[in-house]
Amino acid sequence: MGERYGSFSLPDDRAISYDLTPTDQDTPVILLSNSLCGQFRSWDKVVAALSVRGFRVLRYDQPRHGASGVPKDLASTTFDSLADDAYALLQHLDLKTVAAWVGVSMGASTGITFAAKYPGIISQLVVCDTISCALTLAGAVDPFPPRVKAMRTAGNLDELVEGTMQRWFGKDWISAHPGEAARMRGIMLTGTTMDGFETCCAALSSPSYDLRKQVEAAGRGCRKALLLVGENDANLPTTMQELRRGLERGNGKSVELRVVANAGHVLFVDGFEDFMQLLLTFLQG
Repeated sequence: MGERYGSFSLPDDRAISYDLTPTDQDTPVILLSNSLCGQFRSWDKVVAALSVRGFRVLRYDQPRHGASGVPKDLASTTFDSLADDAYALLQHLDLKTVAAWVGVSMGASTGITFAAKYPGIISQLVVCDTISCALTLAGAVDPFPPRVKAMRTAGNLDELVEGTMQRWFGKDWISAHPGEAARMRGIMLTGTTMDGFETCCAALSSPSYDLRKQVEAAGRGCRKALLLVGENDANLPTTMQELRRGLERGNGKSVELRVVANAGHVLFVDGFEDFMQLLLTFLQG
C-alpha cells in the first residue's frame, strides 16, 4: 500500500499530524507516543528498527507539536483529551486494535489513560519514564508554570530547549554525541511551538492528572505491560514502582520494570541499543 502520512481534523476541527509506515494492512501496528517537546521525528531510529522486524509503526504529534493543531483554550488540554485524540486517530485510520502502545513521558501517561478509558484496543502497553500524577498532588512544587512564564517572557523556546536538553541527556552525553544531540535539539526547536508547550504543560499540571486512580483499570485494559526507565532519570526508577504494582494488580500477570543503563528521560535516544533489545524481547515474547 502507499504511504499514509498527513493530518486529519479532530472533532473540534484541530488537526493531528501522523505518520503510518507503508506496509501490508495485516501487519501488527506499534503506536509510538511522544514526550513534551518531542515531535514524532524523534522516533526515526526506532521506526527503522521496528520496520525491518516486520512491524508497522504509527506516530503522531502532540497539540501544536509538528503540524498538529492546538485547542482555542490552552488550559483545556488534559490526558483524557489527549487519549480521545489518539482514539479519534485510530478510528480515522480504521485501526480497531494496536499490537502495542509505546509511550515516553507524557506519551506514557496518555497510554495509561487510553488503556483505562478504551480497554481492549491496546494489546501490549509499554510505559517509559513518566511521573504518576501532577506534582502538586504529590506534595511537590510544579515546575511547569514557571517554565511557561519564562518562555513567554523570552518570546521563544531557545533557553527552554537548552534546559530540556540538559535535563534529558546531561552535558557528558551531549558532548560525546554531538550529531544526535544536534538532531534532537533541532527537532525540539523546529517541532514545538510556545502554544504547544503551554497547552501540554496544562495537562501535566492539571489536578485531573492522577494515574494512580487509573492504573489498575489500564492493567485490565491491555493483555500485558512493561515499564522501562532510564537509569539517570531523577528518581523515576524508584517512583515508577507504584505504577508497576498498579498495572500488575489490574492485569493479573507479572509486570516488570526494567532500567536502561546510562539513559535519561528520553531513553530511546541515549539508551537506544538497550531500549530496542528490551522492547523487542517484550513485543516478540
